[in-house]
Amino acid sequence: MAVGALIGAYQEDDIGELRALLPLAGRTLIDYQVRCAAAVGTHPIVVVVERVPQALQDAFERLRLDGIPVFPVSDVQEAVSRFEAGASIMLIGDGIAPTADLVARLAHEAEPVVLTVPDDEAHGAYERIDGESRWAGIAVVDAHLLGSTAAMLGDWDLQSTLLRRAIQEGAERIPAAAQGSEPVLVQRAEDLNRLQRSLLDGSRGARTDWVSRFLLPPVEEVATQQLMETSLRPAWLIWAAAGLTAAAAVCFLRGWLGAGLILLLLSTPLDLVANRLAILRLRPLPLRSFSRLALDPLAGAALLALAWWETRTGHGWGALLAGVTAILFTLAAGVEKAGFPPDANLWLISRRSAIVGAIPFAVFGVWTPYLVILVVYAAASFFVLQNARHSDELTQS
Repeated sequence: MAVGALIGAYQEDDIGELRALLPLAGRTLIDYQVRCAAAVGTHPIVVVVERVPQALQDAFERLRLDGIPVFPVSDVQEAVSRFEAGASIMLIGDGIAPTADLVARLAHEAEPVVLTVPDDEAHGAYERIDGESRWAGIAVVDAHLLGSTAAMLGDWDLQSTLLRRAIQEGAERIPAAAQGSEPVLVQRAEDLNRLQRSLLDGSRGARTDWVSRFLLPPVEEVATQQLMETSLRPAWLIWAAAGLTAAAAVCFLRGWLGAGLILLLLSTPLDLVANRLAILRLRPLPLRSFSRLALDPLAGAALLALAWWETRTGHGWGALLAGVTAILFTLAAGVEKAGFPPDANLWLISRRSAIVGAIPFAVFGVWTPYLVILVVYAAASFFVLQNARHSDELTQS
């Protein structure tokens, strides 16, 4: 069954600003609400507005540029015309900030439901349903109910009237606590602080090596907080990392070894930050995009370029052989690691650990010993993984 979304964006906060425009994770509340709905495949997404200030228009434009069509309406009949007959509609109240997981669970409800919170002091700002419960701000209703409500609406509030009629027609009431989380009713910017912190913490991906676990988190955190307020697309950061790695290979070929290492170091947090920005915008990056898949081969090319420079500058073919051997062992380790959790062993070789491991050798200008140590590191990682895989197979047999 088709599921659409109807979101309110007309109530104001304590200082006369639209609640929908309160800041959240570098965007606005309406950005977040629409992205939550789009992430579970709802279509169309209709936003009920009374006026469209420039900031709200900018939010709609950002969403459209990200491939999320939004239909602002100020007339109830126009809202009705946007939905197909027989469709279900997820109603997200004005100023309501649900978790993405909660929206995903309710999107799969086959029958009309109304999410509730207790009628107590802590939930005094939520709309009362009866003496025991209040509306948590999310419901799933039938499209025919929206149509019949619009026909009798007059000057009544669409959101409240639709809620009342859904309850009168027997919509199931589900306590928000039973769904694992309560939506936040936002009346002022401070109400979103806790949710924003939760979103930032939840955007942290798996730490697959010791560099991303112990060294990069402060850089990653600051960069994410600074960039989440910009229009920068996360995919651009992946491409930037690939470009820096390719530029490092060119630097190594020309003998600019320090510059090459600096470029590689600059590339190390970019894919992590890109992943976090994409998660915050509820548009996760594909795991097998071309730019992401190119990172390791480009790093291998940079290592070969370094080994070739060392060979040309009098260190003999052993330097090139060490570079090639390190790459082969790293590839073999990657094959052996397939099937294990990405963060199974933080101390094994990775692109980032190989880059950071070069720093002390660069300080003393001894690059050929670095290549030899890298061979040992890659070989040790391979044999550790091979032993773990065979032990696992023996255990299973």
